[in-house]
Amino acid sequence: MTGEDDTPWMRLLRELFGDDAERALEELERMGLDPRQIAEASGLAASPAMLDHVLGQIRSLMTQSQGEDVNWTLAHDVARGVAAQGGDPTVSAATASDYRQAVSRAELWLDAATDFNPSRLEPHVWSRAQWVEATLPTWRVLAGPVAVSVSGALNSVLHAEAEGQMGGLLGSVAPTVCGMHMGQAAGQAALEAFGGTDLGIPLLAQPQVALVPSVIEGFASGLDVPAQEVLEFVALREAAHVRLFAAAPWLPGQLHAAIERYASGVTIDLDALDRAVSDAGAGDPAALQQALTRGIFASHHTEDQAATLEQIETWLALIEGWVDEVTMVAAAPHLPSIGALREMMRRRRAAGGPAEDAFANLLGLDLRPRRLRDASAMWGALTRSVGPNDRDAIWAHPDLPPRPDQLADWQSWIDSRGRLDDVDAELRRMLEGDDDGVGENPAES
Repeated sequence: MTGEDDTPWMRLLRELFGDDAERALEELERMGLDPRQIAEASGLAASPAMLDHVLGQIRSLMTQSQGEDVNWTLAHDVARGVAAQGGDPTVSAATASDYRQAVSRAELWLDAATDFNPSRLEPHVWSRAQWVEATLPTWRVLAGPVAVSVSGALNSVLHAEAEGQMGGLLGSVAPTVCGMHMGQAAGQAALEAFGGTDLGIPLLAQPQVALVPSVIEGFASGLDVPAQEVLEFVALREAAHVRLFAAAPWLPGQLHAAIERYASGVTIDLDALDRAVSDAGAGDPAALQQALTRGIFASHHTEDQAATLEQIETWLALIEGWVDEVTMVAAAPHLPSIGALREMMRRRRAAGGPAEDAFANLLGLDLRPRRLRDASAMWGALTRSVGPNDRDAIWAHPDLPPRPDQLADWQSWIDSRGRLDDVDAELRRMLEGDDDGVGENPAES
């Protein structure tokens, strides 16, 4: 190896592995990766400046990952990169003004459908990159603990695969791969997010309307509905979500706590992870990142997890059903295409997309709102039977909305609520001693 000590590829290996460079070369060749061919194909051999640039990038990446379970800086950069696919122009002042006007109209229409107050904060009108910046902290809180567990498991598998070789490099591979995985998921979600509430869970720190014009306009271009109606419909849904989360401040906290509780019980199928690593090849971080989407979470749930998952699904259905009902009532006098838009959105939420897939890949958690049509029908029945005020009063406390088993038989739940309300009213009259004689001794009448 003496004659090769000064070649660019050997300098690269020495930069990465130090005294273990020769053993690292043998291990890379065993895995089918020849650094000499890579160096020649990339032009490193003929360009010292390019080699220095590559080394600088590798140093930076490894430094970022040192001492971390997940490379969050890389997650941020990858999310921004994925979100920028196809172009992500800055939102112009004119576009922002048009979208805020659409939100203003939506708020006026919602006033006729619910007494929940609108947010007093000015609506955000964002590029996809701005959406990533605003929502990534929540992604980190919700998915971070599982990402750390995956990183630890991946690190163990990689070291077993390498049989103790290349330890310095592998110490940074797992955090790097998991950072890539987190960033890829968030970036994919940014490609289809209309605003801050698409998933039914609030992704922003406080209830505030947010819209992403490039996503909304791309979505509208594939529909046989006027683009302006699509915008106003999306603005209605976003504003309705924000009103609900502001009026029921317990709800975002309960949702986030339930997701974190579910995630704390997630276990990793080490055999599945080992197979995924073997298939991907330990020397390819991008392939490893893709491998993490292949069912690495154990398929069984604990009893607590199953109950938590059922509660999450019920809350998501109740939220989506309430927004569906209120949006329909608010939009009916104004949007001729409301029926088609409503059905389209129901199908979109039921089928899911990159955003739901992102959480499934990160947590093994499906955020599709099951029983959506049951929840919509329930809220519609309450609107007709008790009116919007009593309907919305159900959000006043976490014990008031129907439980999972009650949502499955929502008509009986509504009927039982009516009977309980009658009993409560009768008891109040008895305790207050109404003038109509309620509470008097019949023998004295």
